[in-house]
Amino acid sequence: MSHRQDDETPPLPFKAAGLIGWPVFQSRSPMLHTYWLKHYGIAGVYVPMPVQPGCVEAALRGLAALGFAGCNVTLPHKEAAARVVDRLDPVAMRLGAVNLVVVEPDGSLSGYNKDGYGFIASLRDGKADWRGDSGPAVVIGAGGGARSVVASLLDEGAPEIRLLNRTRARADELAAMFGGNVVTLDWPERHAALAGCTLLVNTTNQGMIGQPPLELDLATLPADALVCDIVYNPLSTRLLTEARARRNPTVNGLGMLLHQARPAFHAWWGTLPDITSELRTAVEATIG
Repeated sequence: MSHRQDDETPPLPFKAAGLIGWPVFQSRSPMLHTYWLKHYGIAGVYVPMPVQPGCVEAALRGLAALGFAGCNVTLPHKEAAARVVDRLDPVAMRLGAVNLVVVEPDGSLSGYNKDGYGFIASLRDGKADWRGDSGPAVVIGAGGGARSVVASLLDEGAPEIRLLNRTRARADELAAMFGGNVVTLDWPERHAALAGCTLLVNTTNQGMIGQPPLELDLATLPADALVCDIVYNPLSTRLLTEARARRNPTVNGLGMLLHQARPAFHAWWGTLPDITSELRTAVEATIG
């Protein structure tokens, strides 16, 4: 017996999402979202979209016309995207930066920042009993990554954040955004700044593939301090290797990538995906 199309359950709508940045070829986000789409049997696609600086507004405004559910935003477009979208969640408004855009049913754009959410979740993956209020944190760098890290640590109750950047003025600007719990120090003081801290975070690209390693003497770092590098390529930077040699607990940047992707996937396709050991292994296999 034949069945007419209108007698059958209509297929789920096909939805597209993607990543805008310049460049985007190095990102593991397409592989990650494609894995989840296949795993959950969802009709959709996630594509990398290289967008040149100056073209962010045109790219974002074209999403609705192209049938996209939204996109992720990576460097160097996070701040530009925040100026384009029609509304911002409180975190994105506070940071002036967006890493997630959702196309609403009326075609308008909502912007979110889930970097800090991903960062905190990754810390708890690495050390289940980690607490933000357990003591001072040291943050290296003053770029967009540092902004999300500092904000999330303050929200977790960090009593003090020692912020260091090669250019002190940039660190001072970032500290001024958040108030008295964030103190800045000169770059040569970074080694001594580790004394008594419970968390060390590198938010710079130092240690990334193709970049020089972060020069940091860990001699004064407490033995139980958690060490995090938001870089995920390579999975083990020299900072993390040296920290593990001292038996400090460590967290690389892969967890932050995985966790910030979960709310994005949920926003576009309605399913909150799991981070499994199989997924981690699959992503790690693509990283040198």
